[in-house]
Amino acid sequence: MTTATGRGTYTPKPGAAPLPRMIAAQAALETKMLLRNGEQLLLTVVIPTLLLVLFSAVDIVDTGAGEAVDFLTPGILALAVMSTAFTGQAIATGFERRYGVLKRLASSPLPRWGLMTAKTASVLVTEILQVVLLTVIAFALGWNPHGNPLAVLLLLVLGTAAFSGLGLLMAGTLKAEATLAAANLVFLLLLVGGGVIVPLDKFPQGAQDVLGLLPISALSDGLRDVLQHGAGMPWGDLGILAVWAVLGLAVAGKFFRWE
Repeated sequence: MTTATGRGTYTPKPGAAPLPRMIAAQAALETKMLLRNGEQLLLTVVIPTLLLVLFSAVDIVDTGAGEAVDFLTPGILALAVMSTAFTGQAIATGFERRYGVLKRLASSPLPRWGLMTAKTASVLVTEILQVVLLTVIAFALGWNPHGNPLAVLLLLVLGTAAFSGLGLLMAGTLKAEATLAAANLVFLLLLVGGGVIVPLDKFPQGAQDVLGLLPISALSDGLRDVLQHGAGMPWGDLGILAVWAVLGLAVAGKFFRWE
């Protein structure tokens, strides 16, 4: 169909979509890929859920006074953040880099910072689903949380930033196979020594001083102080997470290789 002037009713108008729409589309794609990946679901959903149910129901670890679920739930929430923002993102991004996906995306109209923004949005969406699921399960197990929701939100956001920076640093500097091995190894080590399930006071004093500076320890301890003990704003733990976030993202931005 043409108009009186001869121009078509549907005149082609080639060009890139608006930047917000590109970021939203890439974020939706990243989220779908993450949720369809069996290994990622194992890390992000199955393992945290099983640990929460198992250690809440069976008296395996001495979690101190009170109900085990009140001690475990904050640590498992911290573990969920680490599994998505660090382990899952490092592995997925590492293999995207190996297969040339990042190189091709970097040459698309979507700028590199837009791609990183989309990946971050995907991580946040996944974490929201994790937190909702784990919270429902924890309530079913008898969890009784306390504290300031704003403090919890700040801890989760800074924890996500800290682990994202470390995950992107690993994915952007190591080979994909090395990233896969290292990310899973770090996940297991921090699961044991990060105050997630085993309280830090069960370790020697010297080890406590070092472990307490890790991002997983700061996140789990901060969440536990707020949700279990009803403490105010955990400034010390927030400060540790902020330092990790700034350093991790800055170093990742400097040394990340797209090829």
